This record gives sequence, C-alpha cells and structure tokens, in this order.
Amino acid sequence: MILVRDVMAKSVKTIKVDDSVFDAVVKMNKFDIGSVIVMNGNRPVGIITGKNVLTKVVEPRIDPTLIRAKDAMSSPLVTVNADSTIEEAAVTMSRKHIKKLAVLEKDKLVGVISTSDIVKANPAQISILQELLKIS
Repeated sequence: MILVRDVMAKSVKTIKVDDSVFDAVVKMNKFDIGSVIVMNGNRPVGIITGKNVLTKVVEPRIDPTLIRAKDAMSSPLVTVNADSTIEEAAVTMSRKHIKKLAVLEKDKLVGVISTSDIVKANPAQISILQELLKIS
C-alpha cells in the first residue's frame, strides 16, 4: 500500500489571495510547475492552474497584473490527507475531474500530489490508471 506522503511533491509553491495572477504565472514559470496553491494566511484556500489563467485571464483579455489570485483561483480547494492511499487520491481526482490535490496533515499544507506522481509511483496498478483515465 503506497501512501500519498510517499509520492507527493513536498516543495509546494504558494501565493497569497491578494497577489496578482501575474505573480502566480511568474512563480509557475520560475519553478516550471503547472499550479500554485493560494493561501489566506496559513490556510490553503484555492489553486491557480494554467487552465485558470487561460480561461479567467487570457481569453477575456484581462491584464494579469490587475486580477487577484482570489478572483482567478479554483475554490474550494480539493484536498487529501497525507496518510491516504494513492488509490484514494486517484478516486478523489476522478470524481472531481482534477489532476492535482493539495495534501494536508493536521490542516497544514504539506504537499501536492498529481496524476503524474501517482502513475510514476506504481504504473502497474491498473485500477489507479483507470481512475486517472476518467479525468482526461
């Protein structure tokens, strides 16, 4: 049994709710990542992904320096416990039609797990792959 904590990315990049979408994109590009977690103080409240930027900023032609993270993020943030199995994470992703989950431990953000992390951890588990394929 493989746990989320064993395969999650532990270096989580975050921005504040009042940071601009431009700030989010700069951070995503700097670290070559597809999303950042949006924080309200010490509490994770949302996520900004490349898709959020495209649909909420680029397509409507809004200046990314003028739109706040809280106005472009996906919320509520879907999370998983660090002690959950990767199967449980895959089912959550499939049901919510998402590719990333924030990982919490005692209500504290400790990581992010993606569909890629799960596949890399154990590609032989067909049931997990079937769940993940439902997302695409």
